[in-house]
Amino acid sequence: MAAGLARHFVAMARNNAWANHRLLSACDGLTPEEFAAPRTSFFPSLRATLNHILWVDTYYIDALERDPTVLERYGDPPPDFADAASLYDAQRASDRRLLAFCERQTEATLGDGLVLPRPDRTPPPSSVASILEHLFQHQIHHRGQAHAMLAGTRVKPPQLDEFFLAGEAHLRRDELRALGLPEC
Repeated sequence: MAAGLARHFVAMARNNAWANHRLLSACDGLTPEEFAAPRTSFFPSLRATLNHILWVDTYYIDALERDPTVLERYGDPPPDFADAASLYDAQRASDRRLLAFCERQTEATLGDGLVLPRPDRTPPPSSVASILEHLFQHQIHHRGQAHAMLAGTRVKPPQLDEFFLAGEAHLRRDELRALGLPEC
């Protein structure tokens, strides 16, 4: 396994997959109507928030993988999933793409410059590391909003902050195995 920052991004991608698994599994206890019900947050529902996470993941992962068609799809988000079960499969595939990308990184490739294509401008290059940092921050930010919205439903929000604590490895062991991820 890579050392330093590259290893950290692999850990973050694993945590990301695990947290998405926990959150979407909890949301699966909601009906499609509850999933789409208006709630107070940046986006107006759990459905809108969690679909937004997937859309942004798709854009950034495509850009990180240097897909030349990423800009063509910029304004064309992935399907709007009406329930957590159907969104779960798409998010899991996205999380696997992100983890595979992070596993291919080295300290050198994390410093590579990359221009994130935008339809209205050409921004200066950002390092791959900076883009990954932003992508994980984006995920955490909106997952927190979804977690708070879930607290206003009949479904108990899942614990999302025990991944890096060695003494709590048993709390995530079965889920990591179910996701096909080795234990830390």
